[in-house]
Amino acid sequence: MIKSTIKKFVIKYFENFAYFYKKLGYRIILRVILNISVGFLDGFGLAMFLPLLQMVDGSSKGQSSNLGNLDFLVKGMNYVGLEMNLISVLIVLCVFFFLKGLAVYSGGYYEVIVRQYFIKNTRQNLTRLMSQMSYKSFVVSDVGTIQNVLSAEVARISVAYQQYFGTVQQAVMVIVYMMFAFFVDAKFAVLICIGGALTNLVYKKVYTITKKASEKLTFESNFYQGLIIQYVNSFKYLKATGLLGKYNQKLLNTIEHIEHNNTKIGKLSAIVSATREPLLIVVVSGVILLQVNVLGGTLSTILVSMLFFYRALSFLMMMQSSYNGFIAVSGSMDNITAFENKLMNNKEANGTVKITEFDSEIKLESASFGYKDTTVLKNINISIPKNKTIAFVGESGSGKSTLVNVLAGLIPLDKGSMTVNGINSLELDIKTFQKRIGYITQDPVIFTDTVFNNITFWDEPSPKSYDKFKIAVKQASVEDFLAEMPQKENTVLGNNGVNLSGGQRQRISIARELYKDVDILILDEATSALDSETEKAIQNNIESLHGKYTVLIVAHRLSTIKNADLIVVMNNGEIVESGSFSELMETSVRFKRMTQMQEL
Repeated sequence: MIKSTIKKFVIKYFENFAYFYKKLGYRIILRVILNISVGFLDGFGLAMFLPLLQMVDGSSKGQSSNLGNLDFLVKGMNYVGLEMNLISVLIVLCVFFFLKGLAVYSGGYYEVIVRQYFIKNTRQNLTRLMSQMSYKSFVVSDVGTIQNVLSAEVARISVAYQQYFGTVQQAVMVIVYMMFAFFVDAKFAVLICIGGALTNLVYKKVYTITKKASEKLTFESNFYQGLIIQYVNSFKYLKATGLLGKYNQKLLNTIEHIEHNNTKIGKLSAIVSATREPLLIVVVSGVILLQVNVLGGTLSTILVSMLFFYRALSFLMMMQSSYNGFIAVSGSMDNITAFENKLMNNKEANGTVKITEFDSEIKLESASFGYKDTTVLKNINISIPKNKTIAFVGESGSGKSTLVNVLAGLIPLDKGSMTVNGINSLELDIKTFQKRIGYITQDPVIFTDTVFNNITFWDEPSPKSYDKFKIAVKQASVEDFLAEMPQKENTVLGNNGVNLSGGQRQRISIARELYKDVDILILDEATSALDSETEKAIQNNIESLHGKYTVLIVAHRLSTIKNADLIVVMNNGEIVESGSFSELMETSVRFKRMTQMQEL
């Protein structure tokens, strides 16, 4: 009960600390302890200036009475046999500051280790959650937000971490010096609290404005990343249609808004930095006047007290500056937290039954699927036997690709059932099934790396991998143009294979899937964007695999599926007819009309 109450209190009033503690655990506590040790060692060292100054101005012969509650330092020296003289005081003073230096080094080095752990852990956690995200959730997500979170926001959260724990470190130092000031003279502790409260009132408004600007900056950064992705993907279209200038202006306006917020945050940070020292001097001057004219302190007491007081106020001002810096990037924490929660809430459901081979059939019974209020597939019943070639045809929007995505385990059904090798898909470890699948679309996936790494997906070079590579290259008819490349399989391909033709990119994609030693090969309009000659060559490659793989083809050009074992005709999310090419030509008016439109 008590533990739960404390947890709720920390989450409510120390939300940011709770965030970092959740990520770093005991490391946070250890770092705070190191900060405290630095403050106490520095305070003890400064305290030794008091007997030193008393010796210099002759106000005391090394007596310790003016040290107040810090009298134990001098008593400790006497206890270990050190006389109260100039040399012994200087030695003790040097020892304290040497130990402080050691603590500063330990704390600084540990801070680097913790920061790197925090960033690495954040990146790895986001990457891990992304890999577990369901495809259904991914396709309705904002790509700009995803890219911004995984790149820019992670960089900003690193700054947030540094600024926040800079604030914590400085807060610890303020508390420690207030304690020392209280031990020497309780009145100084009161003065410090009053000075801190007054300066906090000055900066409170700045913090609020900075927080709002940070949240706005995060939103606009997400939007900008989305625009950039579309800019790159649609560059050819924008250029060819004369719309590049208009889209470019939209980008420029967004950049203007982002930089306006950056400037605003920078201006607020500059205000904090510029006013920190003047405010500090004003408070210190007031304390000196009170000490001399009202409290009647001695010169040595005033100087040591002011050392503690000035140090405390210095760290207080630094704390305010660091906190404002933290507020400026704190929107990234909210953004990353929201993104993590979204990923966790949209994890792909996965069973436990693993399969090592597709050896029977995929079967859908009364299967239906939709996005929100839109039904895409309705009452689908179909069996996909092993090593058969099945083609799916129909008008755009008829549900062909969605049905294939269901068969590939990308999309879970809303109604009905799917079994693989007789195993219900809900019980199936879907990843083990998907490892048996090769997937090729009309937009081939090419990585900016060598031909070998593109096809082997970064397998380690070895006699075995090279043999598999050569077989896949031959099956996909990559041999001819590979021989013409300057560095053969070690040739580095440009961004998305920009230096390859459409047919070459497609063949490399096919070779990658064949290299994987798959059982099922899915071709989702894989040749629709190619010229007739290239399409025919790739089609011959695919037909040579007939009977060796289970091939699922989403076809736009019906000439490519003449030899399919079964052709499934779809309309409005339903299977309306099925049969071989010749059967459908005889029995299906719809299919016959489709072939006539393509002049087959």
